[in-house]
Amino acid sequence: MIVIDRCVCKQTLFAELLPRVRTHGWDLVALMAATGCGAQCGLCRPYLQAMLRDGLTVFHSILPPLAGAGDAA
Repeated sequence: MIVIDRCVCKQTLFAELLPRVRTHGWDLVALMAATGCGAQCGLCRPYLQAMLRDGLTVFHSILPPLAGAGDAA
């Protein structure tokens, strides 16, 4: 079973990020700037975006890269 629950580069759990996101009202760009998560290899960006959108912190399937994966949007 696949379990994706963290930024690989920063080893930060999405469950640790979500309360910070909610407290500060961060979007993806602000989250990346404040934590570095999603700002390096970018593999976690689709998961971070889903976390921001749906509040999910554990994923059991591989999400496709965000459109314009080189961008933060």
